[in-house]
Amino acid sequence: MIDIILMQRVEKLGQMGEVVKVKPGYARNFLLPLGKGIRANKANLEKFEQQRVQLEAQNIKRREEAERIAERVTGLSVIIIRQAGESGGLYGSVSARDIADLCKDGGLTVSRTQVLLEQPIKTLGLHPTRVELHPEVHIMVTVNVARSQEEADRQARGEALVREEEVTLEDELRAELGAAAQD
Repeated sequence: MIDIILMQRVEKLGQMGEVVKVKPGYARNFLLPLGKGIRANKANLEKFEQQRVQLEAQNIKRREEAERIAERVTGLSVIIIRQAGESGGLYGSVSARDIADLCKDGGLTVSRTQVLLEQPIKTLGLHPTRVELHPEVHIMVTVNVARSQEEADRQARGEALVREEEVTLEDELRAELGAAAQD
């Protein structure tokens, strides 16, 4: 385990200025290259303590800016048109990069690393997705995945995507099964 001083808040790890123990690979591959932490040695601890007030002020300024942006884009919804099978499964998937590109069109500039997807989207429908504007500020963006613009509009209104002819076939089948059960 390696001791690291966090330079910013890291979700599920700690706040800015905390000294945390992490595995060497996590420090070497994530925290150190992205500037989220520095090695905890005597020289770095002294340097951090000297710069602490300035770093905290910068962090507060960036958080306030992110909060203003979050207020401006609350309720953002993006529409992604993709081909899909009859069951609603996509041919391919929607990735964080796709969502980030569409957010730019909607007036929110984010990178793909700020789009927090547990796994790629592989089905049609509305998918709430978390976007990290700052380590302490997150917003929800609704990703509307549909086959066409008309289908996306129906999904956004909350209408069912089942076509009328499919409903009539299902009703006829149920009626036939119900009649057979009564005999």
